[in-house]
Amino acid sequence: MTDSIHPSPLAIGATPLTMPIIISGPCSAESERQVMETAKGVAQAGVKVFRAGIWKPRTKPGGFEGVGSKGLPWLRKVKETTGMFVATEVATRHHVEQALEAGIDLLWIGARTTANPFAIQEIADALRDSAMEIPVLVKNPVNPDLELWIGAIERLYNAGVTRLGVIHRGFSTYGLDTYRNHPQWRIPLELRTRYPGLPVICDPSHIGGRRDLICPLSQQALDMGFDGLIIECHCSPDRALSDSAQQLTPEALAELLSGLVYRNTPVPPDSLNSLRGEIDRLDGELLDILAKRMSISREIGEYKLSHRMPVVQPERYAGIVASRISRARDLGMSEDFMRVILAAIHEESVRLQVEIASKVK
Repeated sequence: MTDSIHPSPLAIGATPLTMPIIISGPCSAESERQVMETAKGVAQAGVKVFRAGIWKPRTKPGGFEGVGSKGLPWLRKVKETTGMFVATEVATRHHVEQALEAGIDLLWIGARTTANPFAIQEIADALRDSAMEIPVLVKNPVNPDLELWIGAIERLYNAGVTRLGVIHRGFSTYGLDTYRNHPQWRIPLELRTRYPGLPVICDPSHIGGRRDLICPLSQQALDMGFDGLIIECHCSPDRALSDSAQQLTPEALAELLSGLVYRNTPVPPDSLNSLRGEIDRLDGELLDILAKRMSISREIGEYKLSHRMPVVQPERYAGIVASRISRARDLGMSEDFMRVILAAIHEESVRLQVEIASKVK
């Protein structure tokens, strides 16, 4: 996706989606009664776009994989009854064709599908062949790979899909973690930096995996300037056939939305200049210090080479990490932040030393 590509405003038909965009509804459409009951509650909460999964990709066979195309008329009924727009996930050409025929207003592509260029191309070709303009949201891939995410967006844009946005739903984690999918906020923020016109919507349900995390994650996303939220909501979440722990009741959704703070007050042009000037000065000092550190890393590389020492010494690095993180805590900085910084510095130091070693025949 080149810098010259600018997606059209995210709109359904001729109706622009207002910022912040709020999308809500059940993880899965399970029955007509469940869909309609949830939709009425979601509409009463002021939501304009209703979501429900029709086809559900599951990690293992045997789980609830969605009701399939028989649920599409239920979404059409939601549209006719409540006036909300309706959205669902697609993963194949067949899904796209059936969703468009049913009058679905917005499509999203799931994390597993985003990671598969063949599947993305199939969806892109189906949208090109349909010649219908429909907004498409692309979830981040399961693994934290920004280029893979961008590649999916680019395939869709090249097929003529210009009403594009993305959904940040976090990245898979292994072992114990606060989140179901770790947010790794730096990745969607980097995407925003590269393509400031691309709407970025946060999925706090899939990031948190628990109801109690949805509110703080939603507020955090809005505070960072995200363009909207997609939140799972179910009329009886404890009895949901998929992702029950991360779905809100319509009443809880309404309470959450009414309590969110939207920080959209214009900032006076000169109000932050002095502080931003201080940041610029400190960034310059950081760059000077990093340059000096890398210069010393090169000298260490030369020493290791001449003394036949291995480039990487795990015990030394482990000691550095432990001591720096301890110091960072004393200074009020988070452990996660310091680990990312140290890992980046170490990776560059190793690269420089390997480069020195590789020049010797």
